[in-house]
Amino acid sequence: MSRSHVPSSPRQRVREVLPTVYLGRYTTGPKNSLTDVPGVLVSTQSIHESANYPDAAPNAINTGVTTILPRKNWFEKACFAGIFRFNGAGEMTGSHFIEETGLLHTPIVITGSFGVGSAHNGIYEYAIREHSDAEGKVDWGLLPVVAETFDGLLHDLTKFAVTPQHVVKGIDEASSDPVREGNTGGGTGMICHRFKGGTGSSSRIVPAEDDKTYTVGVLVQANYGAMRDFKISGAPIGRLIFEEQERKIQENPNDPKLLAQSSTLFKVAQERDKKDGSIIVILGTDAPLHPTQLQRLAKRATVGLSRVGGWGSNLSGDIFLAFSTANELDVRTATTANKKVDPWLPQEATIQMVEDQTINALLEASADVVEEAILNSVFMAETMEGNGNKIDALDLEKVKELMGKYL
Repeated sequence: MSRSHVPSSPRQRVREVLPTVYLGRYTTGPKNSLTDVPGVLVSTQSIHESANYPDAAPNAINTGVTTILPRKNWFEKACFAGIFRFNGAGEMTGSHFIEETGLLHTPIVITGSFGVGSAHNGIYEYAIREHSDAEGKVDWGLLPVVAETFDGLLHDLTKFAVTPQHVVKGIDEASSDPVREGNTGGGTGMICHRFKGGTGSSSRIVPAEDDKTYTVGVLVQANYGAMRDFKISGAPIGRLIFEEQERKIQENPNDPKLLAQSSTLFKVAQERDKKDGSIIVILGTDAPLHPTQLQRLAKRATVGLSRVGGWGSNLSGDIFLAFSTANELDVRTATTANKKVDPWLPQEATIQMVEDQTINALLEASADVVEEAILNSVFMAETMEGNGNKIDALDLEKVKELMGKYL
């Protein structure tokens, strides 16, 4: 455990803490994770190496990198993809290309705001290492997808701790293991609804015709919101915790612990007014969806976000991407001899797609997984001290107590 972490109650996912909570009608995948989608690989790396920055304050380095591979051979075979921007005070590089073509053929990296440039370079460095010619040169094009949220409260942004090598390592080590949650990957230094937040994931199995099933999975980097807005399955848990804290301070105005807690919350509120976090949502599915349908899935992330208490504040970067692994599409920009085409001679291509009139279950499942993934990001996150601030983890015992009358 990093010294930035402060011991807190044992962390568990929302379904472990609240076994009867209602989070939608569809069954979760075996791992309840984005990696339940066949072929999708994920890596998370946390960065705490303060020793590399002798002029940094103690515990000041708390950032990381999350790497998602839509498929192992992403360089040769593209996925269909769609993007939705709920509120645009954030960044996702490569988004114009996806909106223009509906194609995704790059890793997706999520990190802190000041790590975007290094992450971008890291994808290029990996691709050059693996796909340059005998002279080390390239003749292909690639527009990396890198998204960010702001971790400046718990991390010293000026140290630029994320390096291209972190991303190269992330691509090399991405696996189908369950996604690690809470203070991990790009979510290492993130804050959600004034509690420690970070990385979360979830999945659903959707029945289809002829006894088929499709999987919808998600990974979120949650870094937004006020405590008073935080909800669990509709219950106003954040407001109840906030009101209890206010009441205790009024009853014990000289209690040093309560005063310190109040001071921290006030400071966080002030900082969040300057830059209210953001949330990045990456949805994946093996259902055969075309780009417009995937954009519609991405839009449903807004529903899941709103259930937990997000509403898209002015300076929040709420950017959602959905991709499908069902159709494997040759990447024509990888201009090897066997992939060259005549751009002036139209060719037909055969793809699979879900009939639009039968898409409701996939839309509903997309909302459900986002709701649960955000909750998992908060439930699994540990209290963290860093960069002169301390953000408490959600008190899971208090949650069980307060949820008693709602379940």
